[in-house]
Amino acid sequence: MGNFSDAIHEKHKTFIEHQKMFFVATAPLGADTHVNLSPKGMDSFKVLSSTRVAYLDLVGSGNETSAHILENSRITFMFCAFDGPPNILRLYGKGYAALPTDAEWQELSSHFTLFPGTRQIIVADVHKVQTSCGFSVPLYEYSGERDHAEKWAAKKGAEGLQKYMQEKNRVSLDGLPTALF
Repeated sequence: MGNFSDAIHEKHKTFIEHQKMFFVATAPLGADTHVNLSPKGMDSFKVLSSTRVAYLDLVGSGNETSAHILENSRITFMFCAFDGPPNILRLYGKGYAALPTDAEWQELSSHFTLFPGTRQIIVADVHKVQTSCGFSVPLYEYSGERDHAEKWAAKKGAEGLQKYMQEKNRVSLDGLPTALF
């Protein structure tokens, strides 16, 4: 079952900062809707306090996280140790999307290196932290970041990205609106 806490402790923060990848999961409320689970990388996740985290979200083929947290705010993050001692850490919280037009954007974005194609910052207030053994998580060796997203966004340009988001990021797979428009 693992160990639970109601806050992110320094040992949790240290573990999170060491990870090169994390996963974010959200789900709409409808019984016939789709759960979303997305892998994320780059230096895009930040612990802002013992109960608040944020990650930089880039333009993608969908915008499920934004739609789901706009509907119900539920969000879970998972970090796995792919090197070193086995460990899994989950953060359970309530989230929202902060957009470049929002008053808090300046403060939030100061925690990140902004990339071409930065779409929003997903912020979550964490109410539960869980660690578990991770004994069955395989060992992997980190060999670097991919640059495909940056190159793709740079090639599209600002107007092309706006058009792409209008076409692909307005609604979720289940037709829920996103925070972008």
